[in-house]
Amino acid sequence: MKNENPKIVLIGAGIMSATLGILIKQLLPFAHITILERLDKVAAESSDAWNNAGTGHSSFCELNYTPMMNGKVDLTKALKIAQQFEESKQLWAYLIETGKLPMDKPCINDLPHMSFVWGEDNVSFLVNRYNAMVDYPIFSDMIYSHDMDEVAHWVPLMMDGRIHEHPMAATRMDIGTDVNFGDLTRSMIHYLSTCDNVEVALGREVEDLTRMPDGRWKVDARAMKNCKEDDILADYIFIGAGGGALTLLDKSEIPEGKGFGGFPVSGQFLVCNNEDVINRHEAKVYGKAAVGSPPMSVPHLDTRWIDGKRSLLFGPYAGFSTKFLKEGSYMDLFLSVEMHNVWPMLSAGVQNIPLTQYLINQVMQSKEDRFEFLLSYYPEADINDWDNITAGQRVQIIKEDDDKGGRLQFGT
Repeated sequence: MKNENPKIVLIGAGIMSATLGILIKQLLPFAHITILERLDKVAAESSDAWNNAGTGHSSFCELNYTPMMNGKVDLTKALKIAQQFEESKQLWAYLIETGKLPMDKPCINDLPHMSFVWGEDNVSFLVNRYNAMVDYPIFSDMIYSHDMDEVAHWVPLMMDGRIHEHPMAATRMDIGTDVNFGDLTRSMIHYLSTCDNVEVALGREVEDLTRMPDGRWKVDARAMKNCKEDDILADYIFIGAGGGALTLLDKSEIPEGKGFGGFPVSGQFLVCNNEDVINRHEAKVYGKAAVGSPPMSVPHLDTRWIDGKRSLLFGPYAGFSTKFLKEGSYMDLFLSVEMHNVWPMLSAGVQNIPLTQYLINQVMQSKEDRFEFLLSYYPEADINDWDNITAGQRVQIIKEDDDKGGRLQFGT
């Protein structure tokens, strides 16, 4: 970076902008940073603890990170994600040790990560996965068991009342963590707000991005309360606006943004309201996703710490909304369709009819239908102990493809 005092705009006050902002201030302490957030709170969209589909993301238990390829378990994605997560933990540890991450309550907690499957094919897959993973130091502490008494010791809630009709197996990693990305983000941005040359502007919506002749960017931002408009000049822009990033990428008119579309998917969870049940389960337990479902719908019975309190969630259940953000507009999907992405979006839609059918079935489900799925993980569950909540909004990426016209990338 030629300019040692660059002016940088970070769009969105979530975990992505917070992390980049921290790194910039460590490496370029004299940089001028402006964080623009359309809501009046930090980390209120996808980074919020209630809006996240997962809070581990270390590859210890997520079976969709280790697909079967040519008869073998492919660990490419799992190894990459595990390495990235360990690096993130090192960053957070450094920030805590140096006093840059003040927290009135822990946002990173130790919690075992488990995978649990049933059926001969799934058990065979889990055995192969375990054998492939333990050869690597980062996964060497993984434990495998098909002894249901041992698994019952790990997760009694899941084993009580279970009929052992089919083969079952589980893996466990005791060094897993639960991360409250909402609290983590708020702490990071609070620290940034105390740094010189950093402005955190809430309630500011970015309406346009324009590349100037000198290479700088003009950011048109509008105050949500009084509609006052501001023009901000920046040397660099980072778009960390969740589902809203797609529209802003299009407005930037950079060539790399052409051909991208998005398909929004919402999420819901069942949340336990019974303290006795909550305290009987202490793990993140992931299963296998249904055929045709997006990865964010991988089922898990999940212990979390939210608002300083232990919680138990099951899900997520997929839904559909045309919003790109939880606090977005129902017109988001329609307004995102442009000449450069209409064909990739139509092509991807034709190729992913099973996903559409899956989403329709999910949307049509009642609480009783969702509860039936919970019983496969917690056989003695009581429907009265569980409430339904709406989680966050995700946008599955559609990318232009020379061969297929467009393909749906299961990343958000």
